[in-house]
Amino acid sequence: MAEGAFRAAASRAGFAVHVDSAGTGGWHIGEAPDPRARAEAARHGVDITRLRARQVERADFQHFSHIVALDEANLADLRRLAPADASARLTLLLDHLPGREGHSVADPYYGGVEDFAAAWSEIAAAAEALVDHLRCGA
Repeated sequence: MAEGAFRAAASRAGFAVHVDSAGTGGWHIGEAPDPRARAEAARHGVDITRLRARQVERADFQHFSHIVALDEANLADLRRLAPADASARLTLLLDHLPGREGHSVADPYYGGVEDFAAAWSEIAAAAEALVDHLRCGA
């Protein structure tokens, strides 16, 4: 959902960016997003049906200027995976949303549709804030 929300926010702002999403674990490599995530994104006019899961690679830490995690556990994993010469800035998504700094997006996977709606709401707001942050040259 985060990649879709960020792409949509960047598009609305007329901000050209290269964005990709990846997990720190390899559980779902090659799979489409959860049907509940696809449905929630679609409710907001965002199509994520073509996305496929992949795992973070060492090259990502050089290729991307920013790598954004949705929760503390994944941020810690990213810090462990990052090579010593990594140039990407690692942050939590909610660090870019005033008043939510240091918080994790709750994982909706084991919840219901309402949990996906709540996650989308938080992710979309933070994606808008991140686009604004990046447009200011950060």
